[in-house]
This record gives sequence, structure tokens and C-alpha cells, in this order.
Amino acid sequence: MELPNHDLKELFDQLGLPSSRAEIERFIEMHRPLPQGMRLADAPFWTPAQAQFLNEEFHDDADWVPLVDQLNALLHVQAPH
Repeated sequence: MELPNHDLKELFDQLGLPSSRAEIERFIEMHRPLPQGMRLADAPFWTPAQAQFLNEEFHDDADWVPLVDQLNALLHVQAPH
């Protein structure tokens, strides 16, 4: 069985967020860095539905997990100066 191969655009679509490359980059720049130790789903900018989706996908080890992990890493990185 072949697993779905999602990308960040699809994850942003799933979250109901603007999903062009520029909009994704803008979102990441605007919200990073998340405090060390803060879980992605606990970030204050998510709606309750978005946070629930992120929690469920992570805990269910769903096919979105690699993308959720990638977004988590991108949001925890300090912006370059």
C-alpha cells in the first residue's frame, strides 16, 4: 500500500490557511520562533479546530505527521538575522 505524499501547501489547505508559497513563508516568518518546549498544537495562533486537527493527526500517527513535524521544526527555528 502506498502512503499519501502530502506537502506543506496541502497541510495549509487542510488547516484552512492561505497556501501559496509566499503565504506559507509569511505565516512562518510571522509566527516564529515558538518558545522552546511549546508544542505546535499549543501555539496561541491556532483556532480550536486547527489545534485539534494537529493534535489528532500527531497522536493518531496519521499520514500528515511528517508535515506537522516539518511545520513544527520551521516554527521553532530562530529567524536568520
